[in-house]
Amino acid sequence: MHGMRLPASRRGFYARRSATLGALLALCAGLLFLSAPTAQAAPPTPPSATTARSYLASLTVRAEGSSDGYSRDKFPHWITQSGTCNTREVVLKRDGTNVVQDSSCAATSGRWYSPYDGATWYAASDVDIDHVVPLAEAWRSGASSWTTSKRQSFANDLSIAQLIAVTDNVNQSKGDKDPAEWMPPRSTYHCTYARMWVWVKHSYGLSVDSAEKSRLSSVLSGC
Repeated sequence: MHGMRLPASRRGFYARRSATLGALLALCAGLLFLSAPTAQAAPPTPPSATTARSYLASLTVRAEGSSDGYSRDKFPHWITQSGTCNTREVVLKRDGTNVVQDSSCAATSGRWYSPYDGATWYAASDVDIDHVVPLAEAWRSGASSWTTSKRQSFANDLSIAQLIAVTDNVNQSKGDKDPAEWMPPRSTYHCTYARMWVWVKHSYGLSVDSAEKSRLSSVLSGC
């Protein structure tokens, strides 16, 4: 059998079939390449758990202050960041994948992965920009004594992990709760969330209450 040659007609058949299969495999490979997800963008990377633990140890511990006088209007947002783009639109572009914006900077298409709950969204209207440390929480932790200018900076800060695009109803369920009262539904994100929270409070010299510190310490010890 090893010395036998196939008839020319049969050799032509197998050659054509091989070429067809090769073309199909190349096409499939190309489609897979085109559909492969790009790396998910994210807020600035928070400090390591070790650094976060040292930051947490340095924070002032005191009972939460009053909400008297609080208003979101005292933390002006979303402000213009560049051109016609405000803070929300900048974060949507930063945290999304293949985001297309119109001439007014509004996101018209794209994909957003919410690390809080693991959901993916394809409409910007399904996504909220969460203040990791909520504005009301900041007010009760020291921001009530700030100038309006400093509160504006806090509410629009892109230099630290204070703003992140997440599922709207998950953000709404969080409200103004601290980590002793609420953590992201996706437990694998707890370490990152705690590091983000501590980074923000440390950056702005905000206080923590004892229950908040205890919860953060517990999470960070397991990172």
